[in-house]
Amino acid sequence: MSDTVKGKFSGTTGTVSRRSVLMAGAGIGVTLATPAIWRGARADSGLTVTCWGGKYRDGIDTIFAKPFTEETGIPVTLIDNADLAKMKAQIDSGNVEWDVFDSVGPQIMSGSKQGLWEKVDESIVDRSDLAAPGGDDNVGTYLFGGGIAWDTNRFPDGKHPVDFKGLWDVDAFPGSRGLRPRVSENLEMALIADGVAPHDLYPLDVERAFAKMDEIKPAVKTWIEATPQTVTLVANGEIDFSYSYISRIRPAQLDGSTLNISMMQTLNSLEYLAVAKGTKNREAAMRYIAFCLRPDRQAAFAEKLYFTPNSMAGLEAASPEAREYMPDMTNPNNAILDDAWWADNYTDLQNRFTEWLLL
Repeated sequence: MSDTVKGKFSGTTGTVSRRSVLMAGAGIGVTLATPAIWRGARADSGLTVTCWGGKYRDGIDTIFAKPFTEETGIPVTLIDNADLAKMKAQIDSGNVEWDVFDSVGPQIMSGSKQGLWEKVDESIVDRSDLAAPGGDDNVGTYLFGGGIAWDTNRFPDGKHPVDFKGLWDVDAFPGSRGLRPRVSENLEMALIADGVAPHDLYPLDVERAFAKMDEIKPAVKTWIEATPQTVTLVANGEIDFSYSYISRIRPAQLDGSTLNISMMQTLNSLEYLAVAKGTKNREAAMRYIAFCLRPDRQAAFAEKLYFTPNSMAGLEAASPEAREYMPDMTNPNNAILDDAWWADNYTDLQNRFTEWLLL
């Protein structure tokens, strides 16, 4: 991510007022107008969009999927799976079941390098308002932040890690850990824990990172496949410290949970949307992406799940309360995943990481 884009994510831009965006079209808290049914090439069987489950799924359904269906008449089915290998298998077999792939930069960019996505239809998808417009075959949707989560009832101040070095320090902070089973994010955390400055991460020193992963592996009780479990396993006391996301912990807090997440050090990355190569619903899928990029939808998603909108007008429209929990791009302790580096390295390193997990 360039310094220019980082700057755009760090504050408001443009001259559009918050009220004007919130009230435009299908605004936040405003009932959608009578649907203007789209009469273009229809996806009569509906669209299938990958998702991440839990509160994220609820947000996608409420802010994007259902309003899109109301406006266009096209049903949207959400699938709690963003497995790049499964997506590739569908495309290679010519039996595409997932029309829109919603995933993190390393997976999207690896898929792009493998030719898995349809080219973005610029006549449908307007990227002029985006801080990070994406590539020829993908579109950035929002910035998310991940960090260390714990239960404040079990671990008061001083008894839990607040950065990745502390997460690796099982002597200072004894307890079980929960990490994700994907190579991206883990290698970055490992290198930061080993003393690499966040702004000096790339190109990743892969051997050094795996050696550091060897150190924490005995303390990792669960390699968490389903994102909602980064919250529930801690809340249930099954693990002590988890790598989770602001967008998961903050909604849990609002529901009364005693969980917390450190904002002192986070990993930050863009989430993307891409349309599967060979889908029979290409035009409808492009319409869905365009809908998700509308400033009012972007701002509404930020209010619900505390992501940083990729739409600059959507970012400006976000409330101060939502901004308080968005990733801080001015904090030198925070790191940003380099999607371009992962485009060249994700597949091979994910295969190596999967084998490492079995050792």
